[in-house]
Amino acid sequence: MSQTVELLSWNVNGIRAAHRKGFLDWLAQAGPDILCVQETKARPEQLAEKLLHPDGYSTHWHWAEKKGYSGVAVFTRIEPRRVETSMGAERFDSEGRFIRLDFDEFILFNVYFPNGTKDEERLQYKLDFYDEFLELIEEARIENKRLVFCGDVNTAHREIDLARPKQNEKTSGFLPIERAWIDKVIDRGYVDSFRRLNPDEVRYSWWDLKSRARDRNVGWRIDYVFAGPEMIDDVSAAFILTDVMGSDHCPVGIRFARRS
Repeated sequence: MSQTVELLSWNVNGIRAAHRKGFLDWLAQAGPDILCVQETKARPEQLAEKLLHPDGYSTHWHWAEKKGYSGVAVFTRIEPRRVETSMGAERFDSEGRFIRLDFDEFILFNVYFPNGTKDEERLQYKLDFYDEFLELIEEARIENKRLVFCGDVNTAHREIDLARPKQNEKTSGFLPIERAWIDKVIDRGYVDSFRRLNPDEVRYSWWDLKSRARDRNVGWRIDYVFAGPEMIDDVSAAFILTDVMGSDHCPVGIRFARRS
């Protein structure tokens, strides 16, 4: 294992669909040390053995109670000391959106944050989830100050992060109250790694499938890797892999130095 870790995060929009489109070939070729995936949309009995246990990786899953819905997983070459899938609240845990892995040198959270576009009730659920998660990572930071969280946050932070900000000011995913939560995260010291290392770059990580928005690059940057303030200086690269197909999202990632 090198002293540099490559961490990728990808909303695959269905792990079985991604598998049919060559997910395991891509994983073998890309070879990240850790891959966090969101929106797996599957239960273990629905998955092929080689997807549950791919060569070179251990896997850790959090399944939603509802079939074909939500779900997160982590594929890792580095063995964690501890794995936790509960946020401590059944209303959140039942949707399979959260997994925490404690490694020797850092803590990793892989999260599929809720979408708030359906109605006001669902938007409130998203905001409640946001608040609960921020409390959790603040508590974890006391245990180990080297902390990373990644996933589909389902909110674009600033105008640079989506192609049509003015048209979406009243759309969930770019509402002031949602963007204010990201402000709060940053105020607590957590760093949007891509924006820190690429301050003026216009790149997106999600495109609407129905309107073929990817062909026109009318997208949103809603997938993030945040690093805690005690870890950000170890991050040497942050990137968005827009050429990777197979989902309406593309992978995002960082490379960072390990500390013994």
